[in-house]
Amino acid sequence: MIFYYAPQTVSVASHITLNEVGADYELRKLDFKVTEQQSPDYLKVNPKGRVPALATDQGIITETPAILFYLAQSFPKAKMAPLEDAFQLAKLQEFNAYLCATVHVAHAHRMRGSRWVDDEAAIKAMQAKVPETMHACFQLIENEMFKGPWVLGENYSVCDPYLFTISNWLEGDSVDLNDFPQIAEHHWRMRERDAVKPVLELHGL
Repeated sequence: MIFYYAPQTVSVASHITLNEVGADYELRKLDFKVTEQQSPDYLKVNPKGRVPALATDQGIITETPAILFYLAQSFPKAKMAPLEDAFQLAKLQEFNAYLCATVHVAHAHRMRGSRWVDDEAAIKAMQAKVPETMHACFQLIENEMFKGPWVLGENYSVCDPYLFTISNWLEGDSVDLNDFPQIAEHHWRMRERDAVKPVLELHGL
């Protein structure tokens, strides 16, 4: 497999999971400073022009929830998803869908406002709203969605690298991680995992 990533992006979640499952993969780093994600060569890999992307022997997979679920299913011995429990598997997908469709989008309003509007005043208004919306998202996770000690309860899953990745963004969004005691404890425990440490070093986190 070939894993296309950019440092300090949502790529971190899939990168950690590749290590957790013991996958054999090559790394291909994209330089966002020169918009390499929009280069003709990369657009052949992922026409969306975003990261991450995972090249497999069957084709390319994009979107973090899809990559995470693919890795969980492809390496069942790693037990990164409750594959035999339909309800718990749905809860895993529910959590990751929320991170992808709501939390990541709320965060993106801080740097990527031009995806939605061209008006500068509107962009500034979206940026000003980010601390409130991100705090609300994490308060909901803390109070209603996080089971503890891991996202789904006693068993570690692909939800955990995903939550950890986005929790790294809170400081830049002017949100205090310590407002969410369970998530803060989870964050620091994640940093001690063997699969996580080399990813943090590579991504400068």
